Amino acid sequence: MPSPHRHATVDACVDALIAHVGRDLRVGVPLGLGKPVALVNALYARAKAQPDLKLTLLTALSLARPAPGNPVERAFLQPFLDRVFSDAPELDYVRDRANGSMPANVSVREFFFQPGSQLGNADAQQDYISTNYTFAARDVYLQGCNVCAQMVGVEDGADGPRYSLSCNPDTGPELVRMLRAAEARGERKVAVVAQVNPQLPFMRHDAEVAAETFDHVIDHPRYHHALFPTPKMAVSEADHAIGLHASALLKDGGTLQIGIGQLGDAIVHSAIARHRDNPHYRQAVSAFGIDRRYPDLIEHDGGLAAFSRGLYGATEMFVDGFLHLMDAGILTREVYDFWALQQLVNQGDCDPARLTPAVLDGLERLGVRVIRGHDFSRLQHHGLFNDATRYDSGELIAPDGQRIRANVADPDARAAMAAHCLGTRLRNGVVLHGGFFLGPNAFYTALREMPESQRQRIAMTGVDKVNQLDANPRLYVAQRVHARFINTAMMITLGGAAVSDGLEDGRVVSGVGGQYNFVAMAHQLPGGRSVLMVRAVRDSGGKAVSNIVFHYGHCTIPRHLRDIVITEYGIADLRAKTDSEVAKALIEIADSRFQASLLQQAQAAGKIEAGWTIPEACRDNTPQALAARMAPLKAQGLFPDYPFGHDFTDIELALSRALPVVKAEAARTPKWKLLWRALRAGRPDARWQPHLARMQLQHASSLQDKVVAALLSETLSRQA
Repeated sequence: MPSPHRHATVDACVDALIAHVGRDLRVGVPLGLGKPVALVNALYARAKAQPDLKLTLLTALSLARPAPGNPVERAFLQPFLDRVFSDAPELDYVRDRANGSMPANVSVREFFFQPGSQLGNADAQQDYISTNYTFAARDVYLQGCNVCAQMVGVEDGADGPRYSLSCNPDTGPELVRMLRAAEARGERKVAVVAQVNPQLPFMRHDAEVAAETFDHVIDHPRYHHALFPTPKMAVSEADHAIGLHASALLKDGGTLQIGIGQLGDAIVHSAIARHRDNPHYRQAVSAFGIDRRYPDLIEHDGGLAAFSRGLYGATEMFVDGFLHLMDAGILTREVYDFWALQQLVNQGDCDPARLTPAVLDGLERLGVRVIRGHDFSRLQHHGLFNDATRYDSGELIAPDGQRIRANVADPDARAAMAAHCLGTRLRNGVVLHGGFFLGPNAFYTALREMPESQRQRIAMTGVDKVNQLDANPRLYVAQRVHARFINTAMMITLGGAAVSDGLEDGRVVSGVGGQYNFVAMAHQLPGGRSVLMVRAVRDSGGKAVSNIVFHYGHCTIPRHLRDIVITEYGIADLRAKTDSEVAKALIEIADSRFQASLLQQAQAAGKIEAGWTIPEACRDNTPQALAARMAPLKAQGLFPDYPFGHDFTDIELALSRALPVVKAEAARTPKWKLLWRALRAGRPDARWQPHLARMQLQHASSLQDKVVAALLSETLSRQA
């Protein structure tokens, strides 16, 4: 492969791409963090200036900073956003798409939206591509993609710079293989582009690629900008309750997949409490009655004890919670890239810390016969064979030069391997396979500063490997023992179907992503379980609405794949249950304000017998009862609002808690009463002057500002 063309500016690269593939640019860029924003913006600017240039962007999860609404929100958020997002660039097409000013010669086609961001955008809804994550590369290719572009990390190598796909080896390599094959067949002209940013952590394994992977490389300090962060959000009491229930379903020695956000943080927090502070963890479990209500499920599929064997992560999204699990000594179960070796470790027939000849006997027992060259390379990489042993044409060459048939089925050859070629211990195990990562700034810093030996235990790879079994079923089944794939849904129907990505009027909220992949895989894997978390209620215009519904006109996960559902009020184990049992179990974990209506609908449809009543223990599923259970536990520090830190200053943290209260109070109070309170308020407490100054309210002059300042001071005093 020839060396890539190197460019100091994105505009020069745009010129080269047009010369390379023509004026119909169909550009595939990664979801989330790995977008080469400067290049994408340059392509978009060129298309806006030249209407005869056709630009199609094929991507997902186009990230955008939060947009402050009213002046109060702007006063609070803008300094925070400027500090936290620093010089991380924004996508110009996101702004234009939002205000309807995108030119006709540009199309943005996504298979996953930033949740809720495109509900009111007809162009985005019409150009949405519904697909499973494992099919994303295929579908981008079928859309006519002729350019694959990505932001990459870099490090100096002996033969020049080496590059890492870092945060996004999820679909790019698979897409590049398709493009190169089409190019070789003469079917389309293609280009592969890297935009270098040393801020990206250099991840190895499948993420590390040679310079020759790319046709064009953009590298200049002007593009070495900050990475786009996702700041931490407060974890609510309901989220902590869901996470506590989910943590009791984690099997020691098992496998974990979780997603981003408050629910993921809640699971990780409770898992760490289970491991580090087991007495208080069990106190919380008992306070919620989890141990009394689900003893058989916990014994068979979970546990309450600390993690002695540890967990392994197999997840499309590598979130910072996994780093916290590593630091806590939980994410420690190493897996190896050879199916039979992994099986022996699982069975306890291979001690990774001390290899004996029995491991070769075990390989023979499992049916391993002739060791081929690539098998030898993997086994030597993992330390089964010592570094001085070589492979040549079906034979092992021992350190003393002896040639041994590479056939463990031959007793003599096996004995010679044990005597001369066997390593001392396994090595290069991996504790996490991930497809892409995204998170707060502290997460990126931790990955950059992580010792190389630790970073090597994290393997970023493609979703064609992480999200399914097809690529190597024997290996992945052996690695993913006791898998718990934990995802979030918006609603659950009484039939057990999950609504996670869209509304019944057809509008897309987010996307299917990999959720279906993991749910289906949980049913394929021996001991695997799919866990869908859903908050029992949501607020809609100041009114509580149930997320457990009788039926809904959209479905993400069909009811025949129902498994485990968790709300803040409990666990519903739906696998292999009848429709009646499923409906009852879901009603039992619904908010009590809606249980009677749900029961009435199910009985009217003949799905629950007329005489069934809701168990007494499930009739107090209310926010008030939840708060009462939480109060003594929170007083002990068990369930903090930000279990893994935040980006606020102390003043901002206080404001973040007070402002929602102020907003709610202002919405429900007549304006004349608000004005009267403001006029009577007098001078605010001196304690809150810095807070008012942060909100630019220290010299409030307008009536509106005086009202906000008065309400804010009152709220801060109450919360102090």
